[in-house]
Amino acid sequence: MALSDLLYPDNPKRRQELIHLHKELLDCMSTNFRATNELARVLNEHLGCTITNIQMRASSTVKENCDIIIQAISEIQHQVQKIDSDMKEKLEPVLYQKLYDIKEPELEKIAIAHKVFSIVLGEATSTAGMVAIKLLGSNLITLTVSNLVSLLAQIGASVLGGISITILGLGIEMILHAILGAVERNQLLAAVRSYEKHLSEFKAASEKYQCDIHEVTSLVRQQAQ
Repeated sequence: MALSDLLYPDNPKRRQELIHLHKELLDCMSTNFRATNELARVLNEHLGCTITNIQMRASSTVKENCDIIIQAISEIQHQVQKIDSDMKEKLEPVLYQKLYDIKEPELEKIAIAHKVFSIVLGEATSTAGMVAIKLLGSNLITLTVSNLVSLLAQIGASVLGGISITILGLGIEMILHAILGAVERNQLLAAVRSYEKHLSEFKAASEKYQCDIHEVTSLVRQQAQ
């Protein structure tokens, strides 16, 4: 047993707690990577976008992986904004307003959007209009994505940001590299509190993000059947 563990017997428990929280964070991030790639796939396949898939980097820090997701999401937002610009440019003002009118039937909106994509892409899939309307008319690209990006940025800027995403890196940086028991305990307590603070909000935002993307991709799968 390390001297610091004799002086501060709660340290081994704190280490295990920290590792558990770290695994939860990584699971959450991994799911966000998959959800982002799934949305990118739908945009590429049906709306003519060219968004590159992203992967978690085991040799990188939490912040670096947060930045990868943020960059991919920013590209998706940019592409959706371009879709909106295309709609505005190709449609008469009255038709364009119909796309955002909650009183207008969704099927009519989809037909209008599909007509635009048939012009823009030359040939559009039958689900192109549906995907466009779902993205433009929902909170996915505005509130949901913006909230997730904000939390990712906060996590990257926190004490978690410099930690390697691998458990081995966590042990080296947060446990074995400590010099004094008192310093180690303070580091562990700060890290645990930071994880607990950010993880709760991050998990909720991630679940909403994944749920909204699932709603879009489920519609695409149903249309394909």
